[in-house]
Amino acid sequence: MADNRRNEKQDFEAQDQFEERVIEIARVAKVVKGGRRFQFRVTVVVGDKKGTISMGVGKANAVPDAMRKASERARKQMYVINLSGTTIPHEVLGKVAGARVMLKPASPGTGVIAAGGVRAVLEVAGVRDILTKSQGSANVLNVVQATFDALIQLKSPHEEAARRGKNVNDLLPFWERRKQHA
Repeated sequence: MADNRRNEKQDFEAQDQFEERVIEIARVAKVVKGGRRFQFRVTVVVGDKKGTISMGVGKANAVPDAMRKASERARKQMYVINLSGTTIPHEVLGKVAGARVMLKPASPGTGVIAAGGVRAVLEVAGVRDILTKSQGSANVLNVVQATFDALIQLKSPHEEAARRGKNVNDLLPFWERRKQHA
């Protein structure tokens, strides 16, 4: 019994390092013979602001239950993304269904130029300087998933340079190149 409590306390402390953001709470309906059956769908993003992120979706008859399920699902599969200081190493495009999200690195001091779900995902990931463009579908769930798709595609500058057959300095943004020459 005491071991079980100790494990719960350790799990709570481990989970405490992550920031959790509720992206969307939606009432969804399933049409059945007798009419409509309503539930709540909650989308949650979890991150440690150091490059580790995850997303979870939970459905239940009550909002608190849906939030708990979404949070648990988000913590089950965490992704580590490549960051370059406070921004991303290179441009990337994420696509899910009809949603397209383009992410571009930005110089320090720019801030997060994004809206809604994209901003929440980038902030919990620890990105502080970035330019984004969301095109196509405005469905919040698809836009968030497209943002995840884009972030997972990120490679380190060395990997991307090798893939493109270029020098690493050619891929670095101008403000990073300036630091290396100084």
